[in-house]
Amino acid sequence: MRIIAGDHRGRRLAAPKGMATRPTTDRVRESLMSMVGSARGGFDGAVVLDAFAGSGALGLEAISRGAERCVFCEMDRNALSALTANIAALLLEGSARVARGDVLKRPPCSFGPFNLVFLDPPYALRPEAALALLEALRKAGALEDDVLVSYEHSTASDGPLDACLEGTAWQRVNRRHWKETSIDFLALASGR
Repeated sequence: MRIIAGDHRGRRLAAPKGMATRPTTDRVRESLMSMVGSARGGFDGAVVLDAFAGSGALGLEAISRGAERCVFCEMDRNALSALTANIAALLLEGSARVARGDVLKRPPCSFGPFNLVFLDPPYALRPEAALALLEALRKAGALEDDVLVSYEHSTASDGPLDACLEGTAWQRVNRRHWKETSIDFLALASGR
């Protein structure tokens, strides 16, 4: 893995050992970042939450492209080791903060408000749990009204996610597929 664009373009990233994480491929990450940049008008001023961070590739890519800062949430020991090594290697300690532990049990509400959220959980995580995290952050005032959420999941979860979104404060504004991977962009519905 490597940083694709920005100040740290081409820099290699350490990946966690073992099967506990599933890194987003460079191709998907490149497309994702292009879509996020277009939707936001770039990364300047972005305050990012990289939940389920793994190696931190998504948040580090955002910082490389101009994001102001990022909070990385991770609980796997091997992933934390790779994540902290990547932050140190890129000299990003000033703009990166690591929240160790289960983001579902302890959302990093006090570190917001965030205006860009990357959710890249294990595919086994049900959409209800991902939306519950977003709701906890929203209710705590940890999200800006114009927050953009990128939620990567298995294409098998498309239907269940759509059903979960009904009647919530969230709406899907875009969906892209890459083989068995879906990325949904979520935003707060107006008036919520």
